[in-house]
Amino acid sequence: MNQNEIIDIARDAIMLVITLGTPVMMVGLLVGVSIALLQALTQVQEITLVFVPKILAIFFAIFLMLPAFATAMIDFMNVIADKIVGIG
Repeated sequence: MNQNEIIDIARDAIMLVITLGTPVMMVGLLVGVSIALLQALTQVQEITLVFVPKILAIFFAIFLMLPAFATAMIDFMNVIADKIVGIG
């Protein structure tokens, strides 16, 4: 395995992490902004009000997207396993 293959694997791993993390982070961002807007409009400045809906929304997003996440990680692992077998 040469340097170019290692760099390709590292780049693919970073892109996989970004691909898996982006939808969940976007859900957290949207829920956080909407709760902050609601707090600003109603002038309710309770700091703990943000955390519970955000945690629930992120958990629900992970729960819904888990099959797609698993498929993407399995595909990446198959590529890595094929490269490992190709060396031996």
